[in-house]
Amino acid sequence: MRQRAPPAPRDPRTAHNRRVNDAERPHDEPGTSREPGAPPPYEGGDPACWLDQVCDACGRIRERPRSAVCEHCGAGPDGTTAGAAPSGAGAAPSGAGSSATGRRAPRRDRDEEGRARNARPRDGLGRPLPYGSPGVARQPEGVSRTPAQSLAEAQRLLDDGMPFHAHEVLEDAWKAAPEAERELWRGLAQLAVGLTHAARGNAVGGTALLDRGAAAIAPYADAAPYGIDIAGLMAWAGELTGRLTGTGAAVPAARTAPRLRATGHDAGDHPTGDETGDRPGAGG
Repeated sequence: MRQRAPPAPRDPRTAHNRRVNDAERPHDEPGTSREPGAPPPYEGGDPACWLDQVCDACGRIRERPRSAVCEHCGAGPDGTTAGAAPSGAGAAPSGAGSSATGRRAPRRDRDEEGRARNARPRDGLGRPLPYGSPGVARQPEGVSRTPAQSLAEAQRLLDDGMPFHAHEVLEDAWKAAPEAERELWRGLAQLAVGLTHAARGNAVGGTALLDRGAAAIAPYADAAPYGIDIAGLMAWAGELTGRLTGTGAAVPAARTAPRLRATGHDAGDHPTGDETGDRPGAGG
């Protein structure tokens, strides 16, 4: 009697890990099951920078960003205690989106085109305010810029003490970048988010994002495109993480802002190895 062949070994990754990997994969990378035009996985936390994946209460990066509470400290999505609705956030219809524990799923705002985009007002450092409060306008999403324009606009916002808004500009550049530059722009966005959390007084979250951003841009140090000061940015990130580790105190955003490009660099310069000039932005 023939013996049956043993079953093939199972993939060691769990379903949870596969979902997390999909959430962190760039939107257009092969392997995602999302239909064209559909919202990305974990649509509240952009994979470019993990801004919304840092818990406002404890400062640690949440491994399950869609969960109703932080697995580290139990705080809700806006830093509130689990089960307590944010002030002015409104309530879902009875029975809609409730879990087995009675907590309601957080409401998800969308823009005019149906994409997930939190409409809750924010202050100048991107911290959520109660609905109905006057907030600081966010950067328009999906603006087409050349890399030089993106760097100039992000630098202006950094110099004005608005690293949260600078990160939104750098995210647009990340989404429009060719594959060879994606990690560069992603890292720059993460550095801006790290400064955002440092200015908020969130030393744990700031340090985590600064470390990730510095690691992402490090491979570009030998041939930095568009005059980006990779060495200077890495040194800045290291110095700032040292300050955060030592004191944990909030830093002044404008006075702590880094220089994205080397001093005296011409904004019209082209990327290293490309003699055709500054590449156009998306749709340009």
